[in-house]
Amino acid sequence: MPPISPTGPFQAITAETQYVDSGGVRYAFRRLGASDRPPLLFIQRFGGTMDDWDPYLLEILAAERSLLLFDNAGIGRSTGETASTFSGIARAAADFVEALGLREVNVLGWSMGGYVASHLALDRPDLVRRLILASSGPGYVDNAPPIPMAPQRPAAAPLSEDEEYLFLFFKDTPSGRAAGLAHLDRLRLRPDRMTAPPTPASRAAQLAARGIVMTPEGSLLPKFATLSTPTLLASGQGDIRIPSYYPYVASRALPDGKLILYPDSGHGFLFQWALGFGRDALGFLRD
Repeated sequence: MPPISPTGPFQAITAETQYVDSGGVRYAFRRLGASDRPPLLFIQRFGGTMDDWDPYLLEILAAERSLLLFDNAGIGRSTGETASTFSGIARAAADFVEALGLREVNVLGWSMGGYVASHLALDRPDLVRRLILASSGPGYVDNAPPIPMAPQRPAAAPLSEDEEYLFLFFKDTPSGRAAGLAHLDRLRLRPDRMTAPPTPASRAAQLAARGIVMTPEGSLLPKFATLSTPTLLASGQGDIRIPSYYPYVASRALPDGKLILYPDSGHGFLFQWALGFGRDALGFLRD
């Protein structure tokens, strides 16, 4: 892999936003990299859009893979309505992929996007070649520590937007904080970032879908035993949003699952450890 600077230049900053229509929805997307191998499709976290992927991580992955960033139905720059189940959101993702004429993709789902990516792989094994679940898991796990809707914050004055983000996604250590601030700086490099933020209706639909997967009936864990797609699970050891116990349990349930934990990091480990995670992801996709 050629040297890639964490300060750029980055393809993601100037990549053109394109559109494709399917089933009455106009999907917004961007392409990065160039490869004749199956592309890597990115599925975002709760409340995120394609503007929220770190340009440094994308640059590392684009060195070997073509990348597909998109806003799912009802999210960001895309039209339509967001489904209130992860299987419904996954169906919209499949519609987008097929509208581009693609017959096979690799998929990376971060956080809530991992639940969507898992449903996509379970429902459309013909479409998903390899699956990467970052800071995600199976949802409900019997007798596991509960995942709070919002982790408890220190009893102090309300946090600024940046401080709130750092609290939720990065560990409160010198290295974690520095990585989080650098990540935020890179996100802001794109001039038109967040010109189409998530709507209240989309966020409500995503929360409803999360409510289902966090029940015994909606858990993905029993279904993972049937998922033959090679799967890489990755997590920060200090994740307070989806603790690493959950991807650990998922990796044990999957017939072909591999788990990697990254030190001194939380929910945003993939941006803090962009080079290491990028190399691990590329190696997994290359095998």
